[in-house]
Amino acid sequence: LTPDLAGFDIAAFLGGLRMAPSIEVRHTVGLVDPITAEDQKPEERVNDGLPETLEEVVRCYRGRYYKLKVGGDVAADLARLTRIASVLDRDLPDYRATLDGNEQYESVEGIAELWRRMRETPALARLVSSILFIEQPIKRQVALSRSVRPLADDKPLEIDESDGELSSFPAALALGYTGVSSKNCKGFYKSILNAARVAKLNAETGTPRYFMSAEDLTTWAGVSVQQDLCLVSLLGLTHVERNGHHFIDGMSFAPESEQAAFAAAHPDLYEKRGGGPARLRIEAGRLSIGSLDCPGFAAAAPLDFSSMRPMPAAPREPIGRALAAGE
Repeated sequence: LTPDLAGFDIAAFLGGLRMAPSIEVRHTVGLVDPITAEDQKPEERVNDGLPETLEEVVRCYRGRYYKLKVGGDVAADLARLTRIASVLDRDLPDYRATLDGNEQYESVEGIAELWRRMRETPALARLVSSILFIEQPIKRQVALSRSVRPLADDKPLEIDESDGELSSFPAALALGYTGVSSKNCKGFYKSILNAARVAKLNAETGTPRYFMSAEDLTTWAGVSVQQDLCLVSLLGLTHVERNGHHFIDGMSFAPESEQAAFAAAHPDLYEKRGGGPARLRIEAGRLSIGSLDCPGFAAAAPLDFSSMRPMPAAPREPIGRALAAGE
């Protein structure tokens, strides 16, 4: 299934993998996420004691890494990025960011125009210098059919949503992409094989030109986030997209006994305060994950399966109607 890895010593590659004791969080700034307090009406606040605006997130978690979504409108994207940059520039002595096109641009020319305008905007100078790479900016329908070299020669590009098959990354490489994302939701083994491809390509060229990034927005506290953290750390990635803790209240969905068991088994990763749910412990923008290096693939505590409820099956429509709807 991976003929491009012929001759590569997979056993040696796997044997050299080691988890790190911690990993940095890359906070995603979505297209509708509030940047400062003026973006939120008082009645819109959750008021659960956790940060809600980007300004509050920066001051609370003190993270160094940020993932910035853009929406396909150059003028609107420039205006929003300028507001984001004003917060990051003011509150952080050092930061790094990725620009996530999220399939919003129709062509490489569109995202290249945004990047050109960003470089020409004085207020974005520090942000531009912080950008590590650009995540898939072009719609998946055409992303793997056109060269991206007009932009890739200036700033590294990776495929993300278009990484649908084991053959996708090699196809993207031929068009000028040099990176690929790891997503647990797309398969544990795909991430490992793509990481092997990156290692092989960099060994052949003698440079760190090719890369992998750690993506997956909403991994819930518990087994989901733990297995994703374990995998990306094992692959040598030093920061990871992480926002489940921002939109979901820790392990509040789980019984108290399950939360207590996970917090006890992984005290470096979770904290429980004042009777609240077990939540990720983010300190100076970093998650401690040493306890995930354990038998059972990153989970040393049992799930309470008896507390789970069956998901009801969706009603089935007549097949003729479904076909007519193009499903």
